Amino acid sequence: MDRSKLILSSAALGVSAVASEALARQRITSEQLPPAQPITDPNAPPPAPQETYAPPPPPPEAAPASNGMTPTYGTGRVQTYSADEMIRATSDFLGVTAESAGAAIEKVFKDKGQPTAYIAGEEGSGAFIAGLRYGRGLLYMKGRPTMEVFWQGPTIGWDWGGNASRVFTLCYDLQYPDAIFRRFPGVEGSAYLVGGLGVNYQKADEITLAPIRAGVGLRLGANVGYLGYSRQRRRLPF
Repeated sequence: MDRSKLILSSAALGVSAVASEALARQRITSEQLPPAQPITDPNAPPPAPQETYAPPPPPPEAAPASNGMTPTYGTGRVQTYSADEMIRATSDFLGVTAESAGAAIEKVFKDKGQPTAYIAGEEGSGAFIAGLRYGRGLLYMKGRPTMEVFWQGPTIGWDWGGNASRVFTLCYDLQYPDAIFRRFPGVEGSAYLVGGLGVNYQKADEITLAPIRAGVGLRLGANVGYLGYSRQRRRLPF
């Protein structure tokens, strides 16, 4: 063999052996070393915690109706009084028989239906053609606290004299107590004498009042005017 070729072959074998040894050492070192860790600054603030998203809870299901088929929801409207409740309350407060109270209540219920509230009170009035009326009572509503109310107002008509009477007023479409504080004109042609009790209607906007007075008689049909309801007594009725 040529001497130059022998020298080149020996050099190639040496380089190959050195390369194989280097690769073997690199593989052994990489297996012994722990995995690489990211470089962090020791003075850097800790990372902010990541917020986790929680899905909102499902909406509550509507309560089933009594038949178990159709869901029911509250309307938020106030409760009403039945005819039996009003007959007993009117009879006890006005001191009249159940027959007389029933006749007056039946008349009002036939015209207006079931009331949402009522006022039990007393009033005094006096007139000589022109007159004045003052009253005071308690307003009752189901599920609401009892509230004191006052009323006053002028009248004009063919009547004179003075009287004191008890008044039981049915209130219609009164959804909250404070709505009573306003003026209620009398409705023309709404005065009746039923069972010895005087009944008439007063209306303001959507609210209707039906005062039932004991011992007033035909005087309700002989005058017109209005009543203003207030939280405190007023000397001037206007």
